Amino acid sequence: MRLSLLCLALSSHVIASVIQLPLILQSESQVTITSGGNALVSSEALQGDIDVENLLDRAKHLFELAKLSTDDYAHPTRVIGSKGHIATIDYIYSTIASLGDYYTITNQTFDAVSGNVFESRLVLGSHVPKSATPMSLTPPTSNKKPVFGPLVLVDNDGCEQADYPSNISGAIAFIRRGTCTFGEKSALAGKAGAVAAVIYNSGEGSLSGTLGEPSPYHVATFGLSYKDSQGYIEDLQEGKSIYSSAYIDSIVEKIETVNIIAQTKGGDAENCVMLGGHSDSVAEGPGINDDGSGSLTLLEVATQLTKYSVNNCVRFGWWAGEEEGLLGSDYYVSMLSNEENWKIRLFMDYDMLASPNYANQVYNATNEVNPTGSEELRDLYIKFYQSHNQNYTLIPFDGRSDYDAFIKHGIPGGGIAAGAEGVKTKEEAEMFGGTAGEWFDPCYHQLCDTVDNLNLTAWELNTKLVAHSVATYAKSFQGFPERSSIESKVAQKPFYWRGHKLVM
Repeated sequence: MRLSLLCLALSSHVIASVIQLPLILQSESQVTITSGGNALVSSEALQGDIDVENLLDRAKHLFELAKLSTDDYAHPTRVIGSKGHIATIDYIYSTIASLGDYYTITNQTFDAVSGNVFESRLVLGSHVPKSATPMSLTPPTSNKKPVFGPLVLVDNDGCEQADYPSNISGAIAFIRRGTCTFGEKSALAGKAGAVAAVIYNSGEGSLSGTLGEPSPYHVATFGLSYKDSQGYIEDLQEGKSIYSSAYIDSIVEKIETVNIIAQTKGGDAENCVMLGGHSDSVAEGPGINDDGSGSLTLLEVATQLTKYSVNNCVRFGWWAGEEEGLLGSDYYVSMLSNEENWKIRLFMDYDMLASPNYANQVYNATNEVNPTGSEELRDLYIKFYQSHNQNYTLIPFDGRSDYDAFIKHGIPGGGIAAGAEGVKTKEEAEMFGGTAGEWFDPCYHQLCDTVDNLNLTAWELNTKLVAHSVATYAKSFQGFPERSSIESKVAQKPFYWRGHKLVM
């Protein structure tokens, strides 16, 4: 694999070890190039340039990059800090740099939190609950060995120190989900002297989430389903003793990783259309659909766009650390001055565009609760599907992907997806084909998210829609609302997700 300008900055010893990005990377560096004077972009022309075989070739290459992590993770992955992810960043950067004089490229380095659970086991009384799942970014149990103690029921939702009884010291805290974040509950349990914590769901279903930003007070923490928790709650309320054990072997560490930003040199720099996808995968697999499909779509559209001139600038973003809690997009938006924030007329999020059991999903972003312009973007997607005689469904705009930071800072946003862990209904199977009762992506966040996991029909259609969205706004913002505020109506709205992980 040839080395790009970015890899040269990483230095040879880092390419050899690449467990984390090197400290010698500057916080932000740029390569500036100028644009040509080609014909003005049109939706029809840019869509016509989309070739699914190009997308498939890129996906095959991305899987080869994921394999670079096999020695360290025992399987292909592109999780941040891995060789597979650093190679992904290099591939994106070098591809854009090879396009000549069309884009200004920025690599933006930032601190991130990375975690991995190697082994875990929870025993409550004499039973091993099947739904027990370690929280993301959980610390290990003491000395990475099993800890033992009685299971102690915490009062209320465990969001106040007073909710933790005196006998919690040396025990395993049993905490109901609700009111505050999982991280706060774990830290309060740790402060009270608990050796581990189990947070059980307050409603139907299993519970898998993240503790978020590490705290020195966090203890090893599991999530547990509502169903599995009920018998233990009844026994504890009756005063029965449940001697238990918990074991987690995990690591939580600070690393450095990189966002890649590419902006057209041409076009009105005061009025930019921005789109993004994340460059990383989960540790459990190579992430060729999630979000290889989105990030490679951006790369292909950016490549084809160089054939044309634009009236408004187009800015592409490849975010790192989405799977760890939207880290890259959060950092990017947080670093924008008010002046730079104002230049972004809208942000379009493209995450998982090729799910095998797909549906054409459009985020239901309304102006009532989101920055004005979000609804107009939603309607552009709907009209595209309608014009191609395609069905579509509206899905919640609930903070589960990289649009989150943008809409919280007043920037209109939206996007499309082909589906993740949700179960396809009978009605959706009639609308889109596929199999009712199965996930839209049965390999979501798993080792089998490989090239074979891609639905090329869905990917081609959705990439053409991405091209349509780019060409439409690169040509004109006519009819699209002006930015009205950097403050957002969504800022006070409670969000229960950070990316694809529950936080509360």
